[in-house]
Amino acid sequence: MRIVVLAGGIGGARFLRGLKSAAPAAEITVIGNTGDDIHLFGLKVCPDLDTVMYTLGGGINEDQGWGRAGESFTVKEELAAYGVGPTWFGLGDRDFATHIVRTQMLAAGYPLSAVTEALCDRWQPGVRLLPMSDDRVETHIAVTENGERRVVHFQEYWVRLRASLDAEAVVPVGADQAKPAPGVLEALAAADVILLPPSNPVVSIGTILAVPGIREAVAGAAAPVVGLSPIVGGAPVRGMADKVLAAVGVESTAAAVARHYGADLLDGWLVDTADADAVAEVEAGGIACRAVPLMMTGTEATAAMAREALSLAEAAR
Repeated sequence: MRIVVLAGGIGGARFLRGLKSAAPAAEITVIGNTGDDIHLFGLKVCPDLDTVMYTLGGGINEDQGWGRAGESFTVKEELAAYGVGPTWFGLGDRDFATHIVRTQMLAAGYPLSAVTEALCDRWQPGVRLLPMSDDRVETHIAVTENGERRVVHFQEYWVRLRASLDAEAVVPVGADQAKPAPGVLEALAAADVILLPPSNPVVSIGTILAVPGIREAVAGAAAPVVGLSPIVGGAPVRGMADKVLAAVGVESTAAAVARHYGADLLDGWLVDTADADAVAEVEAGGIACRAVPLMMTGTEATAAMAREALSLAEAAR
């Protein structure tokens, strides 16, 4: 079975770990969000790609869900001593090595997709990890801070501001000019199943779908497309999906997110048992829907979610 997953960071990575357990013989291709990418200290940082790579490769800080296990921060402390910022974004010493290698390879002329493949040679994540695009795309958020409206990088909104301000607009800068990375459209065309994990529907999966050609390829694929709601009981399981959903005029409900993706994209949608009353509403919109437990409390619980998604995909085929 060939499964393609569009994935953001922590939620996507943890779902993938469960999916690998649920379908150990499957050939899994991951199309990773690069809208969170940022240049820091002269280095190209790809948080979502790295979170997938570290999580599946056994190097993630399990408590945080991001960054490396057994990390130290000597370089960060020395940079701060020199007065070099930003101080709000902390890269660990082990993590720095990944970004140095990536930046050197990009400077030598390798595209991000080739660099990602080279980095995965070390980590052996057990999936084929593709960036959504080799082109530079960065998600920015419009906010009003201290009476001044301005646009900040998503990382600044999430890490420095901790999503404490209302998101007034979400802008995937460069997405409209980007092209899908090599292998992306081919993987979607050849897929037996396409899954949208409970990643952020606006700044993670939404940014992937904003790259011209990708949404069309997902919607036009022969494979059934099944998504899992990131909203449980009217609130995000983690993160600030409610803030960015509001910015694009979408309620923080499981049914509203399904409508946001649309029946032209989704064949099936899983909601949590807490949102069982949303099943009829989603199905009235032309999307098959089931209510199942959607809390990723561990690998087995996540594997059960993945099996439910594959089951719904088979029913919708």
